[in-house]
Amino acid sequence: MFFLHRLSRALDAFNTAIGHAVAGLAVLMVLVQFAVVVLRYVYGLGFVWLQESVLYMHAMLFMVAAGYTLVEDGHVRVDIFYREAPARKKALVNLLGSLFFLIPFCILVLYVSWPYVANAWAVHEGSKETSGLPFLYLLKSVILVFAGLLMVQAVSVVARSILCLAGLDDAFESAREPRS
Repeated sequence: MFFLHRLSRALDAFNTAIGHAVAGLAVLMVLVQFAVVVLRYVYGLGFVWLQESVLYMHAMLFMVAAGYTLVEDGHVRVDIFYREAPARKKALVNLLGSLFFLIPFCILVLYVSWPYVANAWAVHEGSKETSGLPFLYLLKSVILVFAGLLMVQAVSVVARSILCLAGLDDAFESAREPRS
């Protein structure tokens, strides 16, 4: 069981590091969008590549940070009972949801998007606009990264849920608390 605890902590740390790394894209995206607006409406200049860069950053921010959002339990839940449920019942819901919905969803996304991404890589697909960014194949690759990182986090959720259902989550949590 200690293995599950260490695995969960390592996967959480991995997705947290990635989430923090891409968080800077939010600020950069706002600054670039501001520049696009100023250039367009103040100076009458428009750059397709600059506008597309906002799209690239937006996609990377939300798709790459999806696993981190799951670490922070920030995904939207539409439920009536979960919020007030005891920890063991929440763990059961998370375990079953991850095993029967989230992991199969990630596998489906990987399976369906692989040929789509592979075709984009085969021709080094770029923007349909002549002055756009020539890296559309890289943007499409983010779909695979999204599914992979979300599946990694689903494994962490499964591990944490098993620990909670076994009644061992508190033992490991208190063991990692700093001693004074």
